[in-house]
Amino acid sequence: MSPRLPRSRSARRTSRSAAFAASLLLALAGAPAAQAAPGSEEFGPLPPHNPFTGPQGSATMHGDSGSSDTTPLPGPGDGPLTSTRTALQSACPTVLVGSDGYPVALCTPVLGQVPTVHLLNPATGRSLTSLKIAKGSLLGGVYVYAYLDDQDRLVAVDGERALLRIGHRRTAGGDWELYVARSLSLRDAVPEGDAVTGLSPDWEGRVWFATGGGTVGTADDATGTVRSLALPAGEQVANSISTAPEGTAVSTTHATYLLTAGADGTPRVAWRQAYDRGPARKPGQLSWGTGSTPTFFGPATGTDYVAYVDNASPTVSLQVRSTRTGDLVCDRPVLAQGGSGSENSPIGVGRSVFVASTYGYPYPKLPDGAGPSVPADARFRGGLSRVDVRADGSGCDLRWENDSRSSAVPTLSTADGLIHTVVRRPLIPGTDTTSLLDPYAYVQLDPATGREVRAHHLGVGSLFDTLQMVGNFAPGGVVYQGTITGVVRISAR
Repeated sequence: MSPRLPRSRSARRTSRSAAFAASLLLALAGAPAAQAAPGSEEFGPLPPHNPFTGPQGSATMHGDSGSSDTTPLPGPGDGPLTSTRTALQSACPTVLVGSDGYPVALCTPVLGQVPTVHLLNPATGRSLTSLKIAKGSLLGGVYVYAYLDDQDRLVAVDGERALLRIGHRRTAGGDWELYVARSLSLRDAVPEGDAVTGLSPDWEGRVWFATGGGTVGTADDATGTVRSLALPAGEQVANSISTAPEGTAVSTTHATYLLTAGADGTPRVAWRQAYDRGPARKPGQLSWGTGSTPTFFGPATGTDYVAYVDNASPTVSLQVRSTRTGDLVCDRPVLAQGGSGSENSPIGVGRSVFVASTYGYPYPKLPDGAGPSVPADARFRGGLSRVDVRADGSGCDLRWENDSRSSAVPTLSTADGLIHTVVRRPLIPGTDTTSLLDPYAYVQLDPATGREVRAHHLGVGSLFDTLQMVGNFAPGGVVYQGTITGVVRISAR
């Protein structure tokens, strides 16, 4: 948003008096009061910037280490939009942008499924160079969660259970190259056959990680120290983790935790809260349990609360808990108008939370051991809900619900005040069917009402399937969106 200059008290009084008089005249005339312009609602604060990540809003998959799914960067400005697709023959769920403005994408090729890091040209979105890393078992070799550190290095764990920091630089000949700047084995903490599903740095510079099998740990690749803790048997971690000054939030298939670390880095449980995981996995979800990466948000510090969506049947609930104590602030049913299930991290900012439905989304492949869904299949109807925490913290209220068929993880920009996502339109308008020929559109939504205020057609067919991946923002009003076959770059003309 544009900066605002301070005004004198008399000017403020005059402005308020004029506004009141205008409202009174409209009321007497029977005319409705003017509606706020889309994007005019102010949100904040954001979670504090983690000093061990790159820029706020673009260095992690979910905007920051607290996974608020917000960004302080604006999307494309007014006027016509343009988009270009970089075909990488790969699913690219992670596109991050460092302080130098160069996007780094972590992708998995359709053939061979060997995870590959791409450095992209910020002007065109095309790949400048690439680096393959060791293949593992996660999602058949598809690596998702990574972040950029404070030196713009990609931090990820490869299939050999090594924590990598991958930098980029120009060679003596002027070409770009990606290289492994540092590596630390996690084999002593990550059991054979297990894989890291999420990682994020804490405020001491340690890298927290969680595995699919339910191990959480910390790694200090400067000293080589690795410490770990096994969560209760049968609890799996199917999504990423989030870090805030208060600790690390981890949601398993049974419960949500806040963990802290001892002086030597050993994880310990500050609190654990079970949630309703329902009778089975729902269609449009990748595991039996919550689909949420837990979200830190709040009106005072930006991390007052932790939010996630349970897997209750038939209607899921948004749960908001006190970060400090784990006490329940609210348990509010959401997504009643569309399919009631979500695989996505909620947006959390100030006192507001936005939850997108993925119920029935037609994923082409499920992780090993995902198990059958109940029901066996369902149509993708979509839906987005906004819930506000009451100012006194006594509960939450549903603000609105819509029927947006979001096919990506939505992001809220506090710079332009809009929600940005990609929607999957039905091939036959007015239906809730999906097909290989569905059109996809980048859209902006008004968070005050949930209404779509702008749209730009991206393309038709599975080449443009965003598969519930996260878009990311770059300076200059550019949005990068991963698809099942590459990366789409969206900007103003």
